[in-house]
Amino acid sequence: MKIEYAVSPELTPEEFISVLKRSTLGERRPVDDVARMTHMVANAGVIVTARHEGLLVGVSRAITDFVYCTYLSDLAVDVSWQRHGIGQELIRRTHQAAGLATRLILIAAPAARTYYPHIGMIPHDSCWMIDSVEP
Repeated sequence: MKIEYAVSPELTPEEFISVLKRSTLGERRPVDDVARMTHMVANAGVIVTARHEGLLVGVSRAITDFVYCTYLSDLAVDVSWQRHGIGQELIRRTHQAAGLATRLILIAAPAARTYYPHIGMIPHDSCWMIDSVEP
């Protein structure tokens, strides 16, 4: 199994939507709103993809200032490709591309809460947010 990783590749919104749907993350993203998904791809600071024989099997999408913080907004791996280290490698390459001096931050999906400590990430108990207001 050879996985090819690429930083800041050409990624179409359709590919992004497809891998989100094939992961558990599609349940929490506006995958039916192509215009919004197009903006999400276009405005990301760092995108890293994982492909097997050309098929997108994983993606990370982050927003960063490249000097202080990196928010890893999306980490999606096709469910049939999970448990092969792809997610961990996507995180590593995302952090490297954004700058290792940045603090990498993410909000875990409920089903993934136990995954992140397993790969060495530390929890933070003081996350606060204002939820989006849909038009």
